Amino acid sequence: MSDALARPAEAGPSAPPKPNAVVAVLALAGIVVSLMQTLVIPIVPELPRLLHAEASDTAWAVTATLLAAAVATPVVGRLGDMFGKRRMLLLSIVLLVSGSVVCGLADSLVPMIVGRALQGLAAAVVPLGISIMRDALPADRLAGSTALMSASLGVGGALGLPAAAFIADHWNWHILFWVSAALGAVAFVLVLLVVPESEVRTGGRFDLVGSLGLSAGLVPLLLAVSKGGDWGWTSGATLGLGTAAVVILLAWGRWELRSAQPLVDLRTTAKPQVLFTNLASVALGFSMFAMSLVLPQLLQLPEQTGYGLGRSMLTVGLVLAPQGLVMMAMSAVSAGVTKAKGPKVTLMIGALIVAAGYGLNIVLMSEVWHLVLVSCVIGAGIGFTYGALPALIMGAVDPSQTGAANSLNTLMRSLGTSFAGALAGVILAQMTTDFGGHALPSENGFKVVMAIGAGAALLAFALATLIPGGHRPGPRTPAAETPEPTEVTAEA
Repeated sequence: MSDALARPAEAGPSAPPKPNAVVAVLALAGIVVSLMQTLVIPIVPELPRLLHAEASDTAWAVTATLLAAAVATPVVGRLGDMFGKRRMLLLSIVLLVSGSVVCGLADSLVPMIVGRALQGLAAAVVPLGISIMRDALPADRLAGSTALMSASLGVGGALGLPAAAFIADHWNWHILFWVSAALGAVAFVLVLLVVPESEVRTGGRFDLVGSLGLSAGLVPLLLAVSKGGDWGWTSGATLGLGTAAVVILLAWGRWELRSAQPLVDLRTTAKPQVLFTNLASVALGFSMFAMSLVLPQLLQLPEQTGYGLGRSMLTVGLVLAPQGLVMMAMSAVSAGVTKAKGPKVTLMIGALIVAAGYGLNIVLMSEVWHLVLVSCVIGAGIGFTYGALPALIMGAVDPSQTGAANSLNTLMRSLGTSFAGALAGVILAQMTTDFGGHALPSENGFKVVMAIGAGAALLAFALATLIPGGHRPGPRTPAAETPEPTEVTAEA
């Protein structure tokens, strides 16, 4: 049994009688939350008309979700460690349902942005679910369960795109959000009935200054990255926001190091196993998102370009949907490798598979089945890596810190995707071809982005080799041997 999957011995008495039900409900909650990432993709080109606003303004319907998720994920993870992970999971689902209802009633820009921001605040569901599993499930179930929970992020996104495209093509676009609200309500009821509250808590006082400081640093950083292409990378707004982010985050780090009860324990984060896992997560987030940018455009560009396939958004969704099923299937394989060799090896294998998928894409991009194959190969690699990351994190932190640690790791992946979007946007904007008087991304531009995606996956592999520990599971970590949490409070 890998040290990364060890858990406190005292959690046994509170283990749920039906672990299969707990895993299924938590994975469902993860899938429901991940749907929000692809929910609006089919209607993004139509949002200016639907909301009676400029395209530059309607882009905030996507940006607001990104910013809210980045701010909420580490904060909610820490609150879960302090006051109950199940409690914060339920609150996150309530925010998702509320945001979906607001969007479902929206006919103008402001309520749409508000609703999408509320949906983004629910992003901590997956790391909270993984942390609940560590506290509640038998030790021999953790590898497969956490891998499945991690894979739910990709599964929901992959399956949600064709469903959203079909709904948007055949019904009023508001139905997208009413379906999201209904699924969220179902997930809330099931979590309430099936998932137990963890007794592992830190207690203490919430670091409000640290929370505000992290938010104040992340928002300008992500704004500069996500909007730099529109504003200009050398514009005063982009440079000013980037500079402000660096200054604020440095000041925030100083505060956290001096705080007795920090929002993020930077000393724990600096431990080699946590540090290199988080750095690998940034590289993997970058690599994974590159595919989401390239494949849909290749499928939708006109066939007359010589490399576009001229397909609809629904076809795009159907091409990418098998990836989600492959990720789910690979989560079980990932768990088996983790049990046998340890999560470090699992992460390394996954990174190499992702890199191989991008290599295939460089030479296979002229037929629909080529892109189905590529997305499935990359999806297999993602299934491996998503299962390994939480196992590595939980093997290095105290049980009472798993919510915050897993949430920070999720944030690292999100930062990677943001950087990928920015860099790919620059490359595809510079490497263009003329088509009927319009500049379209060139075939070579797509190949460069895919090559960079492969390089990012190989960087993740290199970083994974620096994670301490051999290829086989070693002795239990001190954190895993801790007989009791920092503080145990009554169940919620």
